[in-house]
Amino acid sequence: MIKIGMLIGDRYEILEKIGTGGMSDVYKAKDHKLNRYVAVKVLKQEFSENTNFVSKFRSEAQAAAGLMHPNIVNVYDVGEEGGIYYIVMELVEGITLKKYIEKKARLSVREAISIAIQVSMGIEAAHNNHIIHRDIKPQNIIISRDGKVKVTDFGIAKAATSNTITSNVMGSVHYTSPEQARGGYSDEKSDIYSLGVTLFEMLTGRVPFNGETTVAIAIKHIQDPMPSPRDYVGEIPVSVEQIVLKCTQKSPDRRYQKVSEVIDDLKHSLISPDENFVVIDDGDSAGQTRVVADDEGSRGKKKSARKESEEEPMRLNRAEKVHTKKSGSGKNKNASARAAGNEDEDEDDYDPRMERVTTALAVIAAVLIGCIILFIAGKTLGIVDLDKIRAGFGTEKGEEVEMPDLEGMSLTRAKSTLNDLGLEYDITYEESSEYDQDIVMSSNIKAGRKVAEGTVVELTVGAGADGVSMIDVTGKSLAEATALLEKEGFQVNKTEAPSDTVEKDCVIDQSPAAGEKAPRGTSVTLRISTGPDSSKVSVPNVMGMSEMDATVTLTEAGLVVGNVEEVNYEDPAFTGLVCYQSYSVGDYVDPGTQVDIKLSIGPADLTYGYNASVESPALEDPSFVPGTLVTVILVAEDGRELFRTDTTTFPITMNLANIKGSATGRIVFQYIAAAQPVTTTNEAGETVTTPGAEEPRAVERLVQFTPITQ
Repeated sequence: MIKIGMLIGDRYEILEKIGTGGMSDVYKAKDHKLNRYVAVKVLKQEFSENTNFVSKFRSEAQAAAGLMHPNIVNVYDVGEEGGIYYIVMELVEGITLKKYIEKKARLSVREAISIAIQVSMGIEAAHNNHIIHRDIKPQNIIISRDGKVKVTDFGIAKAATSNTITSNVMGSVHYTSPEQARGGYSDEKSDIYSLGVTLFEMLTGRVPFNGETTVAIAIKHIQDPMPSPRDYVGEIPVSVEQIVLKCTQKSPDRRYQKVSEVIDDLKHSLISPDENFVVIDDGDSAGQTRVVADDEGSRGKKKSARKESEEEPMRLNRAEKVHTKKSGSGKNKNASARAAGNEDEDEDDYDPRMERVTTALAVIAAVLIGCIILFIAGKTLGIVDLDKIRAGFGTEKGEEVEMPDLEGMSLTRAKSTLNDLGLEYDITYEESSEYDQDIVMSSNIKAGRKVAEGTVVELTVGAGADGVSMIDVTGKSLAEATALLEKEGFQVNKTEAPSDTVEKDCVIDQSPAAGEKAPRGTSVTLRISTGPDSSKVSVPNVMGMSEMDATVTLTEAGLVVGNVEEVNYEDPAFTGLVCYQSYSVGDYVDPGTQVDIKLSIGPADLTYGYNASVESPALEDPSFVPGTLVTVILVAEDGRELFRTDTTTFPITMNLANIKGSATGRIVFQYIAAAQPVTTTNEAGETVTTPGAEEPRAVERLVQFTPITQ
């Protein structure tokens, strides 16, 4: 049972519950090891007890952990503790696309396309890593506070669809593809169908199919024609309508075959929305009457004539044999005629060339079957050695060498050993808790086997338990960076951005960053410089600045301050400061672009307390006389009086709670102070002491309140 405040995995402190779904609950947590906030998705009890589901869930989540893309909610960790199975994910502050659609009723065409492009880019990155989402829907798409669109829940859908889970638990029947509804095989094109339904909902504010039960909706996906979004919103451009309809074709073969094709058409529609450029296969070409071209007709006629000329002597010979046969009665003649007719039919069906081809194919099939049987028998009896076959196949004839024992050897030493023997090698990295990084775990050829020189040995090498350290390729050319990363077993994605400091076609930055641990096979996103862009200006960082400082900074950058809004913000350190800007730092925009900012008024659920022993004002006024009557007042920074008392003794205790809206305050000490007495000598020579005049005084002391999380 998850409880607020508990620590799981010896590092994740559960802070609050932020969401729930059909299969899991989501909590905000703090990762004390890396000092960052994360989202922890915890499987519900009924699924945690299903060992088959848990196994698939963990394997799929681990595969999803290899995905690193700006449009994907990254998976950091997968674990289990005390029967609690959880996934640790990137914490994205924002709302789901479903809630965003409900809030706006429907989205504008340009906004819907922009969101669809970002979603598609996330799906494309997953497909490139052979991961299919299987549950694309607005509920699994998050729009962050800075406007970034991210797809979440990769991996959990496959585990779910691999088990018997009701449709209402999945909550996805409105977006499921026909092949998924039938319970059949689903692939990348199933995600494309669900993407099309999601785009339909963004444009129209409703799903294409609805019904009283999940089964009724699923049947509509299988049988009913997809309605056009223009039936509900007439101003939708024709190109966008056609993109939706092509994504949601019943037959997977008639949809877009790759997400990259969807992205290309979506981008095209932004430029030419009213152009009808989308090509949809109407599926009727196979049933149409085929018009034979003149050259095809002439070839057919020549072939027919040639066949008739070859068969003519055969028919004449058969006719001659029939007429020269002796027959007795008419009955016999009729019998002979029938026999001749049957002979004609049999001989018309006979094709000597086809017989030769059939015979040859039968012989080949018999030989192949015999080889397979001999191979299986030899392998079973130990006569056939697969290792020798793999080791020696395809290599040039040369001297045989003995395969060394490489297990446990460092990769550098293993390479040197194989090179000395004249053997080649191919390396596959695999995470392991038993073998250190760059230590050989196994090879495909057993130690002691004789193999020919030049044989390629496949080595499995440890990548460490937590992956390997990411190398630094910033500043390098794209070609060099790609070569270095691929050599280390990573995949490369790239984005482009202008830069005044990094040369064109060189790496500005990378994600994951240099030094971070990542499994082999992880996709590394490189931001590549396109060179300086004189027509654009770079958005500066105004986070944590006062409103005045942010205004000056943006103005100096050639930009304009747009809307200024006061909001609650989680980090109390940002109170009174900028906690949001509408453009990301480093984005290149046109001069004069308006940048909206938000100022924090503190956390919404945070109050303050003040518990202190207050000393006398002698700290500020050395002339203060102990025993003087003092009025002590505690005032919040917004002017509210929080505490007042009169006292002649110090220290006094202040213990206040539930202070809202102020992180600081001041203590005011008010009292009557007498001036120092004045001693003088009169005319008679006598010493006279005159008491000092009394005067009201007030001194202040600034204090900091302590935040209290409710």
